[in-house]
Amino acid sequence: MQGFNCILVYSEDRSKILFCKRRKEPYLGLYNLVGGKIEKEEDGLHAAYRELYEETGIQGSDITLYHFMDFTYYKDKCCVEVYGGYLKHAVELAEETNPLVWLDSSENFFDSGRFAGEGNIGHMVEYVRKYGL
Repeated sequence: MQGFNCILVYSEDRSKILFCKRRKEPYLGLYNLVGGKIEKEEDGLHAAYRELYEETGIQGSDITLYHFMDFTYYKDKCCVEVYGGYLKHAVELAEETNPLVWLDSSENFFDSGRFAGEGNIGHMVEYVRKYGL
């Protein structure tokens, strides 16, 4: 089963969440969390930090990531590991492929007309609101 990750990055005051705006399918034009593919033999947490740095320039010293959820898609033969963290200080973002944007953490992340993932992002955010990281 192929592994992927997505990362919920909160601003240091926890009022904003970092998103990328997809430039290609799937989810062309929608907001999505940053993340990517877990390489063969790669530890999931290491992959999350690697993808976060590649896509945003955020380093391990800027944030502590917590693995708090997984989604398993049996028909697609893949698993998505979900990580989250709060920035320790302001950072300058470095976009890789998709434009990066901070959105208010009170948004309706279940809106499938704006957000990728068929409501999964809303579920992740609500879970963090309820239980924390």
